[in-house]
Amino acid sequence: MTVHNLLVEDGSTLVERVMQAIRKRIAGRSLAPGAKLPSIRSFAETMQVSKSTVVEAYDRLSAEGIIQSRRGAGFYVAGHPIPLSLAEIGPRLDRAVDPLWVSRQSLEAGDHVLKPGCGWLPASWMPDAGIRRALRTLARADQAMLTDYGTPLGLPPLRQLLSRRLAAHGIEAPAGQIMLTESGTQAIDLICRFLLEPGDTVLVDDPCYFNFHAMLRAHRAKVVGVPYTPNGPDIDLFAQALTEHRPRLYITNSAIHNPTGATLSPVTAHRLLKLADLHDLTIIEDDIFADFEREPAPRLAAFDGLQRVIHIGSFSKTLSASVRCGFVAARGDWIDGLADLKIATTFGGAPFSAELVLGMLRDGSYRKHLDGLRERLARAMGETTLRLKALGLTPWIEPRAGMMLWCSLPEGLDAAEIAKRALADNVVLAPGNAFSLSQSAKGFLRFNVSQCQDARVFSVLAKAMG
Repeated sequence: MTVHNLLVEDGSTLVERVMQAIRKRIAGRSLAPGAKLPSIRSFAETMQVSKSTVVEAYDRLSAEGIIQSRRGAGFYVAGHPIPLSLAEIGPRLDRAVDPLWVSRQSLEAGDHVLKPGCGWLPASWMPDAGIRRALRTLARADQAMLTDYGTPLGLPPLRQLLSRRLAAHGIEAPAGQIMLTESGTQAIDLICRFLLEPGDTVLVDDPCYFNFHAMLRAHRAKVVGVPYTPNGPDIDLFAQALTEHRPRLYITNSAIHNPTGATLSPVTAHRLLKLADLHDLTIIEDDIFADFEREPAPRLAAFDGLQRVIHIGSFSKTLSASVRCGFVAARGDWIDGLADLKIATTFGGAPFSAELVLGMLRDGSYRKHLDGLRERLARAMGETTLRLKALGLTPWIEPRAGMMLWCSLPEGLDAAEIAKRALADNVVLAPGNAFSLSQSAKGFLRFNVSQCQDARVFSVLAKAMG
């Protein structure tokens, strides 16, 4: 390791420190567009680093287009102004609390921001050693795998393995009825493109995952909510909605429901499928939290045999959000149409991600990771529940598995206002109405117990509750 690549106290290299110093000067407008940068010698003295460190920093900034090198004249700030970064201006406190509020705040947050409202595990909980091992194996793969497009349905060995995994949940889906996608979100998007026309009605749970609302808005669908109970949707109101609105689709989580953590009961599942058959309803079963379960819950796709139910999953929550790999299992004739849409919208698949996932599933490291993860989540669920109860919050149910805890606030408190106050103290919360189509969950917050390990979460929450 060269001297200028040595890590300093904050974990950055000397080169990165120099680059950040220049970025701050440009962002603060002390170096305007077209201004000449300090000479390499003088800035090396200012930063107390070697000249070679400054040379590399300037070269990297040039490659990023932030500064420009002029032969014989030195380095200059690029001619266009550099926009202020979110890190410079802080969180956007003025944004409306809508279905995208939690996602925007969580995805844009810096490392200093705590995210008990986000929907993913901390990086330290993910199987990075297994991922690195799989990446080293992929580095030795043949050239075609590293450079070519994937086939429309995706890597056959991974689809065959997924077929066996689905069979463990009672879902009969041969490899030919499984298509790989880049994520569960892409799977839902393709299904909506395939089955919906603008103005069609779609049923969702109330509350439900907020991105379902955003996705359906993008498809110009009419969205109708059905109240959710600890055993699934309210069946009587579900039947009423079918009669009144004649929906084309219903989107739900069967196993670990987002945001409530509830589990669909077998009785409710059977009644749902009878109603779906009577009203010609197609169901999208979003099962991306399946691997968090200790004991498998009922699956609509298992009862239905993939006739009216389309089953989707992904590895973003349990393996890596950077490794984009999901899947959809459906009727064979629907898979053909979905594959055509996949070609039309993204052309090829992602063979690199698929090979990486396949490698981890085959070598046993993923199974071991899940065993430890479930135990860790169970402990976090118990600890977080106790700490929230001490602040006066009441869990709606005690989830059987997973990372989501849906809690009601003390009477009279507004979750959206609390979330905005907490954001000012660098804590992202998930207010209930972001999940509720009827806006009837203003007294609820959803907590990700894996992201509640820092005591500041609870001190900031207590302060925000005032």
